[in-house]
Amino acid sequence: AVGAAMWMVRLPQTAAWEAGEGIGRLGFAVERVEVRGLERMTEHQIHEAALAGDSLAMTNIDLTDIRARVEAIGWVRSARVSRRLPDTLVIAIEERAPVAIWQHRGALTLIDIEGEPLGPIELDAMPDLPLIVGPGANRQVAAYVALIDAAPALRPMLEGATWIGSRRWDLRFQSGEELALPEGDEAAARALVRFARMDGVTGLLGEGFNRFDMRLPDRLVVRVPRERARREAGEDPSENI
Repeated sequence: AVGAAMWMVRLPQTAAWEAGEGIGRLGFAVERVEVRGLERMTEHQIHEAALAGDSLAMTNIDLTDIRARVEAIGWVRSARVSRRLPDTLVIAIEERAPVAIWQHRGALTLIDIEGEPLGPIELDAMPDLPLIVGPGANRQVAAYVALIDAAPALRPMLEGATWIGSRRWDLRFQSGEELALPEGDEAAARALVRFARMDGVTGLLGEGFNRFDMRLPDRLVVRVPRERARREAGEDPSENI
């Protein structure tokens, strides 16, 4: 009796499915996928995800499932899916935009402003984007972009940044120096603006220093190479400016 009751519940659903398949065989089946909004992706990627369901009959395709499969693609931020009878799926895509390169566990990955991985990238094909390094650095990318925007004069001089201890940034410059910034978005931005101002006045970068430390709010600590410290007899290798 239980089996019979279950059969009675499932039968209309099965019949509706079969009816939909019959309608599909009459010409109401997906023959074309129209994709809108692509800039970096290929239509092939979207087609594969869209057509991976159990049926191509227009009345049986599940638009919610198609949307979920398409949005599972790394580059897709959001998708809208609709039918256009008799035989077309229309998929409107909003792509994620790469804003930085994340280096983690020896791999380079493009990420968007939310830190979402978009895909691997080779060292010899790196675009002109900020490089951030370390566990969890991808989730700090929006804060990092805002940080370097605070001192735009330094942006072209930067080589990359490392997220230290899940709390603060060390910046690396193309001229070889490192700059240790304090914890906190506002404190880091103030320190970077101050450093940019001092570099503009005194030319700190490219002058043979190893490291600048601005974790203390009232001073800049400068570290010079050991060889230089030896040459400058009697001088401490750490100078306060």
